[in-house]
Parts: sequence; C-alpha cells; structure tokens
Amino acid sequence: MNQLDDRARESAAGLLFSALRSTAAASRFSDSDWDLFLRVARSEGLLARIAIKLEQEAALDRVPMAALDQLNAASSIAADHARMIRWEIDRIQFALANLNIPMILLKGAAYLMANLPLANGRLVSDVDILLQEDSLLHAEAALLASGWQHLKLDPYDQKYYRRWMHELPPLRHQSRGTIVDVHHRILPLTSRLNLKPDKLWSASIGLADSKLRVLSREDMLLHCAIHLFHDGDLNHGLRDLVDLHDMFDDFGHKPGYWYKLISRAQELGVARPLFYAMRYSTKLLGTQIPSEAHAAIEASAPVWLIKKIMDKLVCRVLSPEHPDYPGAEMAMARWLLFVRSHYLRMPLMLLIPHLLRKSFKRRTQSA
Repeated sequence: MNQLDDRARESAAGLLFSALRSTAAASRFSDSDWDLFLRVARSEGLLARIAIKLEQEAALDRVPMAALDQLNAASSIAADHARMIRWEIDRIQFALANLNIPMILLKGAAYLMANLPLANGRLVSDVDILLQEDSLLHAEAALLASGWQHLKLDPYDQKYYRRWMHELPPLRHQSRGTIVDVHHRILPLTSRLNLKPDKLWSASIGLADSKLRVLSREDMLLHCAIHLFHDGDLNHGLRDLVDLHDMFDDFGHKPGYWYKLISRAQELGVARPLFYAMRYSTKLLGTQIPSEAHAAIEASAPVWLIKKIMDKLVCRVLSPEHPDYPGAEMAMARWLLFVRSHYLRMPLMLLIPHLLRKSFKRRTQSA
C-alpha cells in the first residue's frame, strides 16, 4: 500500500461522507469529484438517497447535467424498488390470508410501509417479516404453495436454519425472483444476546391494514443497531449506518425519545449495539445526538482496548473504498468483523465446525 493509494481512498470516502453530512457540499464538487462520487455512492447503494435529498433541498440546479442524468436514473430505480416491494408485501398477505395471522414488517419493508423519511430513495431487495413461532410451519407451507421456493436446498443449511437460526431458510419466488425472509426472532437462538420476541410484539404498532404491523420506533432503531453491530459483519454496512443516522434524526426530535430509547435498550439487553450505533453514526456521519444520551449509554461501552480495536475496524470497513484502489487492509478488517459476528452469534462448540464446513464447501466448489 503506498501513500497515493491512501490519499485516493481518503478522497473517495471524504466525498461520500461530505455529501451524506450536507448536500450543500456537493455543490462544490469539481467534475472529477462528481465522477468519483457517483461511482462510490452507487457502489454503496446510496446514490438514490442523496439524489432525493438534493431534490428536497432544491439543490439539483447546481449539479452538472451528466451527473444529474445519473441521479435521476438512480431515483427512478429506487421508485421501481418501492413499487416492487409494495406488490410483494401484497402477494405475501394474499398467500397468508387464510391463516389469519399478524405479521410484523422488518427493515426496508417496514420503513417503506410506515412512510418513514428514510425510505425515500432507499433500495430494498427483499422482504423481511416477523411471525409468531407457532405459525411458522403453516406460513411456510402457504408460501411454498403460492410459488415461493427454498433458496437453501443443502440438507445441512436447512438443519442449520431450523435448529439454530432466528428465521426459516430464505424463500425465493419462482417467477418474480423476489426473496422473503421469514423470522420468528430477530437474533439467533444461539446468540449471546437473548431478546424475547414477545416484548417486540407487545410494543409493535399496527398500520392501516390491521394485519400488518411494524416495530415501535425504539425497537425499529434497536433492530437496525443489532443487525449492524452484533450479528452482522458490516459488509456493505454504510447503508445501515445511514439508516441509523436518519432514524436518530427523525425520531430524536420527539419529546422523551432518547430516554425511552436507552431505557428500552437496557430492558432488552441490547445496550452495547446501541452504544456502537450512536458512536459511529456520530463519528462518521456527524449525527446530532444529545450529550446526555451519549453519557447515559457510555455505561454500556466495552473496555478501552476493545473500543480502540472496534474504532479501527469499524471506521475502516464503513469508509468506502476507492473503486480503483482496493486494499488488503479492508479485506482483513472485514474478515475480523465477520469472525466477530459469528462468535457473537454462536458458541465456539458450534461455530468452529460450522466455519470449517463452510470453508471446505467453498474450496470444493471453487476447485
């Protein structure tokens, strides 16, 4: 790695972070800046979100025509994603209609159907739903009868999901190609954090359709934090960090929200992921979080050494790469966080055989 490569990577990350912090920064981009910014923002799945913000702030007239065409195209693609997800939710409801069971939408589908500002321009590739565990088998049978098929056919994968994970093996529709992930918990059964799903159900919020629900605003943010900083490996995690930033900004204006959020995290036993969410959203995106909230969550911080290691790894992985200068340091940081996420997800007696099996399978398939 040379200094030129380092400067190029810093430039790529700097352009994207500056636009995410303030769209006014984009008005000062040179033509070469725009070229690099568009490539980086697209690779991180954030181009449409920034395009929407530029439009909302009446700043598109300061964008070069060539860049404007790409921003408009990205917005159109995001609108198509939204239409596709709305239709997919309708089809899932139709498939499960005879079961008369409630459903909690998660992640992008929830943001969209709850009409949250962060859904504007956000790309959504699949639908995540949470069902009560006693309805899982009936729901799976109904979805299979309606055209969905198992994506994971390997007997080991099927057993792994059904015995240890928090969701069924993913299902893909045979004609539309869309994927639905059916959850019964938001963390694996083997996770070091034991979050009871009944607490999420009791606080969930109904939408206009009485059978559709979303998590409470506190639980919605905590779920995103858990997904990113506990059971996720942060690969392509900048989009999720932007989700957190937008939720902090949107929800945080409501009276008493910060107290309720931190109290809820402590009640559910997930204060550590919230600490990381607040820390890195502030560090990387300049999120405005009250100092009192930072002070209150500090009690859930890891020891000094772990905090320093996480700062190094997380800030590296969440800082976008220059498309022309991929680095070995990024690959190593991703691998370490991948191992961490699995260590938090499963005890070593299960994790080591699982990783060895997966590694052997990848080597066999690539041979």
